[in-house]
Amino acid sequence: MTALFEMRHVGKRFGGLAAVDDFSISIGGGELVGLIGPNGAGKTTVFNVISGFIPPTGGEVFWKGASITGFPAHRVAAAGIARTFQNIRLFGDMSVLENVMVSFHHSLRSNFMHAMLGTPRHRKEESRIRRESMSCLEETGLAHLFAEKAANLPYGQQRKLEIARALATRPRLLLLDEPAAGMNPSETMELAALIRRIRDNHGTGIFLIEHDMKFIMRLCERIKVLDHGQSIAEGAPADIRKNLAVIKAYLGSTGYASS
Repeated sequence: MTALFEMRHVGKRFGGLAAVDDFSISIGGGELVGLIGPNGAGKTTVFNVISGFIPPTGGEVFWKGASITGFPAHRVAAAGIARTFQNIRLFGDMSVLENVMVSFHHSLRSNFMHAMLGTPRHRKEESRIRRESMSCLEETGLAHLFAEKAANLPYGQQRKLEIARALATRPRLLLLDEPAAGMNPSETMELAALIRRIRDNHGTGIFLIEHDMKFIMRLCERIKVLDHGQSIAEGAPADIRKNLAVIKAYLGSTGYASS
């Protein structure tokens, strides 16, 4: 059976530095997969290659069995891969609803002239986008804040808004770059429940980077570990906890293995 998404022996060099070296992974529809590693291990570089922000210098990236190696970001997004970022990238002066509506630009069928003239076609499309955007906000628990400026939201809700905006593209694979960063324990629990709902309701494959080890160990079914750009382990959370190479490179002490 062909995997939904696959990277085979992918490398990325910046000058003489190998940020990622010989990285391979396969993700199926509905899988929840984590990517961990120390700072500078190459995790965000992996996401940047997947999402088309930077091309790999070696290896291949496959989507539904076809190569998308080197595709630019807009083609990757159109194919069905969406992502959030480590640093929040919202339009602060726009409303919560408008932030989500922006993500529907790729599906617009009416043009600038239709918008200028306010044609029935444009009004119908605007109504559809507003309705579907509200659905994304309802799914992420933000519908009651639709008119609020994005900049006024608490940090945890801004993170959820980024996810809502990514969902607007109807992704088959969702990349989450440190989604729990800056959240308190209650917000982190709500986020974990939201991620599971997205997977369960849509069959979306989810690949996430996270430094909160309890969060990722409880949420993910499989975890990949990077150290200095190289994969050092992959497996179920229970196996990763006990892996001596992981403990040495990332977890820092054998005490975690038995916790």
